[in-house]
Amino acid sequence: MARFTHHILHIAAAALLLLALPSQAQEEAREQQVYTQFGDVRVLHTVFNSSFLQPEVAATYNFKRAANQMLVNVAVVRGETASGGLPVKLSGEVSNLMQQKKTLQFTEIHEKGAVYYLAPLRLDADEVLHFHFLVELDGKRYDVNFDRKLYRD
Repeated sequence: MARFTHHILHIAAAALLLLALPSQAQEEAREQQVYTQFGDVRVLHTVFNSSFLQPEVAATYNFKRAANQMLVNVAVVRGETASGGLPVKLSGEVSNLMQQKKTLQFTEIHEKGAVYYLAPLRLDADEVLHFHFLVELDGKRYDVNFDRKLYRD
């Protein structure tokens, strides 16, 4: 497995576990998490290969596990010591360097009192992708933009 892909999987593990860990472990996971900050609102975002999911978890949420299948993971928390994700209205899209766009279809996941969102994304080749999310929380809108170089496993 490529070194970068291993790093992405490590970040994804931190993102998925962030919402279910005790507060000290949450702080350690947050240090490894990619996020965008808006005042006291933090939008956590990762992209990882779907083969990282356990088969039963993938089946539960109807996600395909394959080398060319990625998952976009988003969670929104408020405050530095927040635990669990907040329910939000979330939309997003991804585009490649040729400006070809795909709308992301997020599934809201509720686990152990936390809320986070996963969207499947097919990756046909190693490429740089631009992600854009619109998060709506308490009547406010937050635009999140980031780029990632993704690799097929």
